[in-house]
Amino acid sequence: MGDKVITIDEFARIDLRVGLVKKAEKVPGSRKLIRLIVDLGGEERQILAGMGEFYGPEHFIGKRVIVVANLAPKKMMGYVSQGMVLAAGCGKGEKPVLLTVEEDVPPGSKIC
Repeated sequence: MGDKVITIDEFARIDLRVGLVKKAEKVPGSRKLIRLIVDLGGEERQILAGMGEFYGPEHFIGKRVIVVANLAPKKMMGYVSQGMVLAAGCGKGEKPVLLTVEEDVPPGSKIC
C-alpha cells in the first residue's frame, strides 16, 4: 500500500458526480484536448479532456461520465477546465477508456 493510502475522510472530500456530455469539440491548436460541456444537474461545466489523440468529439456526446466536480479550475490553451472526467488506462501511451455508468442515472447524481 505504501504512501498512497488515504483515509475514508480524505476520500469523502472528493465530489464524484454523474455528468451528461451535451457538447464536445476539439480545442483549436491542440492535438490532445477536447472541450466538453457537461450537465451536472442544474449547472453546466466546461471540462477539458486530454483524449483527443484517441477519440473524436462525437465519441463523448450523450455519454454519462464520472466527473470530479470539486477539482480546482485550471486554465489550458485559453480555456478554463472546471472539473475532470475519469478514465481507465492512463499510463503513457495507453488508450484511455472513458468511465461511464451502466444505467440512465440523472446528471448530478452523487457517486458514493
